[in-house]
Amino acid sequence: MFEGMGKKRTYIDITVPIRSGMAHWPGDPEVVVERTESIAQGDEYNVSHISLGSHTGTHVDAPCHYFRDAACIDSIPLDALIGHARVLHIEDSESVKPEALALYDIGAGDRILLKTRNSRRDWADDDFREDFVYISHEAARYLVRMGVRTVGIDYLSVGGYYKDGRETHRTLLAAGIWIIEGLNLSKAEPGRYELICLPLKIANGDGAPARAILYPT
Repeated sequence: MFEGMGKKRTYIDITVPIRSGMAHWPGDPEVVVERTESIAQGDEYNVSHISLGSHTGTHVDAPCHYFRDAACIDSIPLDALIGHARVLHIEDSESVKPEALALYDIGAGDRILLKTRNSRRDWADDDFREDFVYISHEAARYLVRMGVRTVGIDYLSVGGYYKDGRETHRTLLAAGIWIIEGLNLSKAEPGRYELICLPLKIANGDGAPARAILYPT
């Protein structure tokens, strides 16, 4: 809760905590968080060493993730990740398809966060799940036609592990749509929110971990 201007505001943290051994994309660096200085061991202060890939947990993809000489994470327009957003519930247990998106009035400039079964299932497990719900290539093209500004999903990739991985990424990023991956939307009911998502400002970064929060509007 945040108290300001005479009223309380409830924030929903949709960020996945970074911890040693957490699920990561196969082939990406493993996540290691270890204490190198410890008060409990007699040191004056606590300090930790953190080793992780740029696409760990809740993170933002930059166009240079898939395109040479494209915009990188340090040049992201902040209004892509701050402002009005909608959480949409997707029932399909395989992928997000155009017909599911067509049930919603999606328009130009929208920031869309897709809540699937991933949120209630996959973040409880440190093992990578290959059968996560992803955005189909056809749905990616639909989002481009609708002119959305930003799209987020509740596992480590907008594209599938076996299908549409490269195609979905390239379609969205080529259209200037910014991608948030690795969200945990289990506590966010479908509806309208204000989104604040700030990735680390890594020079020439292809992506970066981020802290993402919502509050209802």
